[in-house]
Amino acid sequence: MKIFSRYLLRHIFIGFAAAAGLLLPLFTTFNLINELDDVSPGGYRWTQAVIVVLMTLPRTLIDLGPFIALLGGIIGLGQLSKSMELTAIRTTGFSIFRIAMVALCAGLMLTFALSATDEWIASPLQQQAVQIKNRADALDGSNDVAGNILWARRDNEFVTIKSLDEQNQPAGIELFYYRPDRSLETYIYAQTATISDSRTWVLHGVNQKKWLNGKETIETTANLPWQSLFADMSLLELTMPSNSFSITQLGHYIAWLKKTDQPSIEFKLALWQKLGYPLLTLAMILLAIPFAFSAPRSPGLGSRLAVGVVVGLLTYVSYQIIINLGLLFSLNAQLTTLAPPVFLLVVALILVYRFDRQH
Repeated sequence: MKIFSRYLLRHIFIGFAAAAGLLLPLFTTFNLINELDDVSPGGYRWTQAVIVVLMTLPRTLIDLGPFIALLGGIIGLGQLSKSMELTAIRTTGFSIFRIAMVALCAGLMLTFALSATDEWIASPLQQQAVQIKNRADALDGSNDVAGNILWARRDNEFVTIKSLDEQNQPAGIELFYYRPDRSLETYIYAQTATISDSRTWVLHGVNQKKWLNGKETIETTANLPWQSLFADMSLLELTMPSNSFSITQLGHYIAWLKKTDQPSIEFKLALWQKLGYPLLTLAMILLAIPFAFSAPRSPGLGSRLAVGVVVGLLTYVSYQIIINLGLLFSLNAQLTTLAPPVFLLVVALILVYRFDRQH
């Protein structure tokens, strides 16, 4: 029986490789087209766009994990079904449910590999790619970034930073100090700042406005020390998108957001998605079982793959919609990210069990 299990695992992993070989070039092309839209004469060059796409290739692989599991299972098991090898294996006492458990083991191996890739390869590479693009955009004077990249709060003090320069020093710093009645007491704008240590910044090119008893006073100074609200975090790290963080970084960031009274739902969702995606991948590999055993010779493998693509696409889009709804309405992060994959996994197990009983 171990020989049959190894034989099935080998074909399933061949299917995974074939699915990855089919999907990765396609989605990499889409990513490249998207990056080329941001190319500008004075900043982001097409060579940098190619480098960014290559560096985010591991992230694309992880995002496609559920797709690869479903299509790889259909390819690997479907080919065995077409050649009647699955039927021969079943005559030795291998039930459909047991074959499904072997496929599930292959799915577990895939999810462990993807999780390790996410934590130690995809996240660091994606963050480096974001740095390359941000630095290139900063060189383009005609590229105006809408909005500020960082906000923080401490009691009645608020701070926002527009951008980071090439040395990762803050630029365009605005400070707001409010009274208990929420009226603005002091406004400070600094062109740049130098981070002297983790807690003290020196603001440069400072314009300060104060309002007292209905009167406004304006003061300009060259330098002004300020106790930073970003003492516990790296500014560069704070500018990264949530999906580029590792589990350790997400935990640290969420703790910092709570400490500074900022909403953390986006990063909680990103954290729990790290578990949601593996569950979704396991569910998809189990959904490949009915495709493999239904009508071995008709429809053909191409038709099953087409249906698998539709199922995978609908599942992926539905999952993203649910997560975005959770972000929009600030729903419970664990429930939003884990409930759909768990539900789909239970449905897949029920389908496999019923299919086993019927055949």
